[in-house]
Amino acid sequence: MSTTERPRILVVGGGYVGLYAARRILKKMRYGEATVTVVDPRSYMTYQPFLPEAAAGSISPRHVVVPLRRVLPKAEVLTGRVTTIDQDRKVATVAPLVGEAYELPFDYLVIALGAVSRTFPIPGLAEQGIGMKGIEEAIGLRNHVLEQLDKADSTTDEDVRRRALTFVFVGGGFAGAETIGEVEDMARDAAKYYTNVKREDMRFILVDAADKILPEVGPKLGTWGREHLESRGVEVFLSTSMDSCVDGHVVLKNGLEVDSNTIVWTAGVKPNPALARFGLPLGPRGHVDTTEKLQVQGTDYIWAAGDNAQVPDMVGRKAGNPNAWCPPNAQHALRQARVLGDNVISGMRGFPQADYSHANKGAVAGLGLHKGVAMIVMGKMKIKLKGRLAWYMHRGYHGLAMPTWNRKIRIFADWTLAMFLKREVVSLGAMETPREEFYEAAKPAPAPAAAKPVGEKAKAS
Repeated sequence: MSTTERPRILVVGGGYVGLYAARRILKKMRYGEATVTVVDPRSYMTYQPFLPEAAAGSISPRHVVVPLRRVLPKAEVLTGRVTTIDQDRKVATVAPLVGEAYELPFDYLVIALGAVSRTFPIPGLAEQGIGMKGIEEAIGLRNHVLEQLDKADSTTDEDVRRRALTFVFVGGGFAGAETIGEVEDMARDAAKYYTNVKREDMRFILVDAADKILPEVGPKLGTWGREHLESRGVEVFLSTSMDSCVDGHVVLKNGLEVDSNTIVWTAGVKPNPALARFGLPLGPRGHVDTTEKLQVQGTDYIWAAGDNAQVPDMVGRKAGNPNAWCPPNAQHALRQARVLGDNVISGMRGFPQADYSHANKGAVAGLGLHKGVAMIVMGKMKIKLKGRLAWYMHRGYHGLAMPTWNRKIRIFADWTLAMFLKREVVSLGAMETPREEFYEAAKPAPAPAAAKPVGEKAKAS
């Protein structure tokens, strides 16, 4: 960490909004005008819409993340967490990965912590559940699913086999529907290489408390998406929830009970709980309350955007809905970050700031290779697509939205190579404990048992 006498713009969070806002500020800022400091527990940003494809092996996990220090060479990047903010003194407390916490003064503040998985006090969920918010979880899910196929192929115990081949996904929004679609696709391909495992032996279950899946693309496309998944053998249970999953024994509210080693939780997100310690005005669901200029209510030096912010939807409000708020998706996060970056510069220079206003352009979702749904909004017209064309729209939109040309090229290269090369179906579960084998080889050997003298047994008899 460096010290500076210039004004400091502190960006709390290095996710999609934090990265793009910092880039925008650095681009618009005059030389030596301020110091931009980004604080995040990870030294990289994860493009979350690609996590399902990373879990299915369609994209290399390294290509889904963007290294902050490489993309923000003119910024200070601190790997740690902001634990508290003293607004009166304009000081943030930073807890680094190692060492003692320290205070970091700032003049302008950007809150971009994002969201975390929304969970409920369900018995067994913390011990058995697998989330899908980070690249580590996507890699872990891929290795875990392939490992279950390995177990099922190698055992003669029918109970072990059935448990290994049962996969439960909770949550039918974008994350849940896309993840189960991609993972089912991967498992179907992988089964071709196993002697004792067929797709018919597997059981995929999708559970959602709502009465539909994929609500973001509308009821008709959501219904098509559900019917499409069911045609691939996925059991979809709507208007129900999971009561418990202790030791992998899943109990649904509709009475269904199954044993499973794989319970994937994608039932929505909530604002980062750390926001409650910052002394900021929060909305009813824990989001930072902002104005249409992305400025935190009641302040003139703090801005917020993305999943952790309650941003007024000016388009919806002009249409007559006074309670319209921007949904937490990548489409809004990208555009909010740009306006936020411009407003920070304007606020620092004492110029008027711009309102954030963006009309919804639609939504796209991939459900596996060559399968998807898309709703494109063009003025008052909505174009609804499904199948292969929607899948192309999904890949095209997110491929172009991926930050930096470096990552764009790598993503499109992965997709191009996949047209000619078969998908890898290797489980690298040992990556989660890479030192285990070396430890077994290097640990001190137990002392050998003392040998009895020859003839001792005979004398005793």
